[in-house]
Amino acid sequence: MDKLLVTGPCQLNGSVEISSAKNATLPILAATILFPFPVKFVGIPDLMDVGTILKLLQSMGIKVTKNDGDVVVDATKLDNQHADYLLVKTMRASVLVLGPLLARYGVASVSLPGGCAIGARPVDIHLTGLEKMGAQIEIENGYIKAKCDKLKGAVVTFPFPSVGATENIMMAAVLAEGTTVIENAAMEPEIDDLAHFLMSQGVKIEGAGTSRITIHGMKESELKPNPKSYRVIGDRIEAATFIIAGIMSGGEVKVTGLNPDHLKFVIETLTKMGANIEVGRDFVQVKKSNRLKGTTIETLPFPGFPTDVQAQMMALMSIVDGNSIVTETIFENRFMHVPEMIRMGSKITLKGNSALIEGVEHLSGAPVMCTDLRASAALILCALIAHGQTEIQRVYHLDRGYEKIDEKLTKLGGKIQRVKG
Repeated sequence: MDKLLVTGPCQLNGSVEISSAKNATLPILAATILFPFPVKFVGIPDLMDVGTILKLLQSMGIKVTKNDGDVVVDATKLDNQHADYLLVKTMRASVLVLGPLLARYGVASVSLPGGCAIGARPVDIHLTGLEKMGAQIEIENGYIKAKCDKLKGAVVTFPFPSVGATENIMMAAVLAEGTTVIENAAMEPEIDDLAHFLMSQGVKIEGAGTSRITIHGMKESELKPNPKSYRVIGDRIEAATFIIAGIMSGGEVKVTGLNPDHLKFVIETLTKMGANIEVGRDFVQVKKSNRLKGTTIETLPFPGFPTDVQAQMMALMSIVDGNSIVTETIFENRFMHVPEMIRMGSKITLKGNSALIEGVEHLSGAPVMCTDLRASAALILCALIAHGQTEIQRVYHLDRGYEKIDEKLTKLGGKIQRVKG
């Protein structure tokens, strides 16, 4: 099992290009199930979760051809509508094959998924939406078993704007009879990118990026292959991680390959704290700043402050002047990084779904353990500016969602060594 040895404090300087977004890549790859022809991609990130979903597609008879970041997915001869537990258990997003399988084949057997242990993320909302479209669903021996004669367009209203459920219903609606309207849809940029990908293959969608999305069902024969390769949007969470890393280190870092509008709330919060940030069309430049001051944040669905940046922001708050308060409203168990950060000298007090952070002068290196994907990134940020060496264990969490982050940080001036376990 790999671990990272990080020696600090380090000042980061230079430019870094972020990878395509994991949270957009996974549903888009799942969506290839819908198309009876090859679909080409460019810039697919080399991530553990991406590798898992490609293996899952291959297990269904889908042909996957890879050449670095260039990937061709051909579902023409898909012959197995079963998503096995051994592939699904490590990744929550694997449930996203359910909607497209039902839409194209009228049957699906998908293991209940796994992933980071950051709290309950029930799939009930996915299943209720599919049932509204005519699916018959049973949970049996740990598998979701679904079937239908033909999915029908429907008005699907979510009790809360679930990203995964929005994606699953969008994909299911592509080959459904009639029109599907999703009310209270999630508005994250990854939803918008999925819509743009589907539209690039001939699907008719309106309202992506708003709380009301309309998908016009089509026949399989009406879908048309696109000769151009599709590039997934830049990863806003990776971008935020590098932006915060630059600020914490006191250096100057230019983060490229993103749409800054996807991080508007994060950038506004950092600026309010005193960060010196320049925003361009497709980059964010961190410049030298004075010591920042504390603030208060509350995680919310997009366009609010993203829960996936909460841990990294808490790392920054640990070394600013004054106190900060973080309230987590999305997941009930997303403070698992706090005990590890306290080991490094952070002063954090938890009360329910809120954390009070008292800024300290500096952190100290210590042995720590990753508990989930974003917590892993937060521990690296702390380690980069801590005095002494930090040993970070269980970095497989990190590899699920950050492409070569240790190499990228090293090029910026970080002192990081990956030790093979």
